[in-house]
Amino acid sequence: MRLARTTGTTAAGRLSLVLLASAALVAVAPPPAATGAPAAPAAPGVTVEERRLDGDVPRRILDDSGFDGVAPAFAASLRGAGSYGQAERAAVRHGERLWQRAVDRAQGRGPAGGELSRDDDRPLYWARLAMTRELRAWHAESGLSEAAGTRLLERLESASRGQDSMTGGGAGDRAKGLKRIVVTGFDPFTLDRDIRISNPSGALALALDGTVIRTADGPARVETAVFPVRWGDFADGTVERALRRALPRADLFVTVSQGRVGRIDVERYNGAWRGGFGDNENVSETGLVPVKDPATQPQWTTTTLPYAAIAAAGTGRFPVYDNTSVTEIPAGGTAPVVRPAGPTPGSAARAGGGGDYLSNEIAYRATLLRDRLGLDIPGGHVHTPVLQFGPGNTDPATGTVSDPVFVQNRLDITEQLRTIVRVAAEES
Repeated sequence: MRLARTTGTTAAGRLSLVLLASAALVAVAPPPAATGAPAAPAAPGVTVEERRLDGDVPRRILDDSGFDGVAPAFAASLRGAGSYGQAERAAVRHGERLWQRAVDRAQGRGPAGGELSRDDDRPLYWARLAMTRELRAWHAESGLSEAAGTRLLERLESASRGQDSMTGGGAGDRAKGLKRIVVTGFDPFTLDRDIRISNPSGALALALDGTVIRTADGPARVETAVFPVRWGDFADGTVERALRRALPRADLFVTVSQGRVGRIDVERYNGAWRGGFGDNENVSETGLVPVKDPATQPQWTTTTLPYAAIAAAGTGRFPVYDNTSVTEIPAGGTAPVVRPAGPTPGSAARAGGGGDYLSNEIAYRATLLRDRLGLDIPGGHVHTPVLQFGPGNTDPATGTVSDPVFVQNRLDITEQLRTIVRVAAEES
């Protein structure tokens, strides 16, 4: 269907190969029947991520969790939209509902819905992709401009990731004596290697959102969000948009991602370099982390988390390390060098302690934002252990989507990270 009327003003935004979001405000293009203008550009085609929905595993995850009806309900709302504004409200409303439903499920409120364990982050991921695919299909028939479709995708993404609701609290929290903690996680990734994969940082975000952690210094309320594993979204500022309003009101922030096998790392240093590993759209990016004001861009940022106290606290079954290693090109040099004790003066970053992928980049961006806003708060990055399936279930071609060892590993990681966040709050 085509929308019947045109509203708004246009602020064109740059579209990247993998971008689903744009900071620009957009307008609805006039329908050709009314104006004689050429037809609006078609919506971008189905993405690499969305094409994976057609596999057996994503369908089973959606069916087994009860999230299989999310996208059809959203599509029905879009079909009833008679204007850009109505479509935008539908995107925000259904996005918020998806996020809250995933949070409620993870925290044991309401029916579990299906056979998967409550703490599973994968229903949120696959249901969101089913919604964005429905939105692209609807947009192709709507008569809206390409910029309007991009804006709708942005609104759906931010609402369904908890980013819109991550405000860092308000005056009411201060009146109650509540500290405010921001925690972020990521989508599953390396899906072409094993499409069953879950990301414990995403599960952590669902388990902690809106909860109150009791610390020795009083209660602290946690707000969380999940970020995409896509270079293009990071280049377009998705991290800064989400955190710019939250960090000034926060007492602590922790960005979290999946890292190494069998260990947890508190990453001391973050580097301004992209190493090229393929993202969830199978896009590779190598070079300096793109930021605003590159003339003042540092090669390194540092954590202000209480890393020594966290490493010494005995928080759970996985050993915790204060990781100070980086890879740099020394001042005056040409070849990368690994530095176990951190960067040397004047060096160029090639990998932070957290590597050169998007986990390092979210840590770099969040701590750079902290510094540019002049915030004196503890914050930094923690890497979880790699989430592993049980023995006999490691082959994605023959394995099940879940097993008791897989579930227990994820629960243990979540509880240990919950404790680490508490320790960080107490020691700060």
